[in-house]
Amino acid sequence: MDKALYIGMSGAKQLMLAQQAHANNLANVSTTGFKRDFAQARSMPVFGGHHPTRAYAMTERPGTDLSAGALMETGRKLDVAVEGEGWLAIQNEQGEEVFTRSGSLQVDVNGLVRLAGGDLVLGNGGPVALPPFENVEIGADGTISIIPVGGPPDQLVEVDRLKLVNPPADALEKGPDGNMRRKPDQALDGPEPPDANQRVASGFLESSNVNAVEEMISNLQLSRQYEMQVKVMTTANENSEAAARLLQNL
Repeated sequence: MDKALYIGMSGAKQLMLAQQAHANNLANVSTTGFKRDFAQARSMPVFGGHHPTRAYAMTERPGTDLSAGALMETGRKLDVAVEGEGWLAIQNEQGEEVFTRSGSLQVDVNGLVRLAGGDLVLGNGGPVALPPFENVEIGADGTISIIPVGGPPDQLVEVDRLKLVNPPADALEKGPDGNMRRKPDQALDGPEPPDANQRVASGFLESSNVNAVEEMISNLQLSRQYEMQVKVMTTANENSEAAARLLQNL
């Protein structure tokens, strides 16, 4: 079979993967704190006991756009947006410490502070737990203060502080759950140390950094390129059949 068929096949496969990445970005255009993914592939000459006359498409490790999204004012006291380049440390269902920019906090029936998806929000000594309160405020440094039930309305009691971290951008990767974590070769022996310089804006949420128009245009371009690769495969198959018929007639 003509090698052009494999060239078209490898190109079509990578274009399908790229379309999936851009479609996922588009689906999360309204997801709080979402960071869009890049789709990367490059041509790779095939080396061996011959001249490298063929070049196949090869996937590279996809990257993530870590640029900040716009801040949306909600007025809700348990909504926080991380300012700058930092992250909010949370604990997922597997007990791992991961990082997010989604700051829509909830308090469950046990007083534990969670994200909408159920992940626990971490503080100075582990998951943040709040006693019964009548009012709550989150300071710019992540300090959580409450007015206890039955307490004076003008007396705030400091309970905990959100764990804000700022690991190097090149040490992070996005997991299947959409949260950021350290790459295996960049993992620390213990938990990520907090960064006292990080700040949050209370009453705000960070929007997704996805540009819907850009993602739609990229998907259209990838669709056209996919059609071209399919045409290459079809042409290679037709040429192969024509060559077989020619040999039969000799």
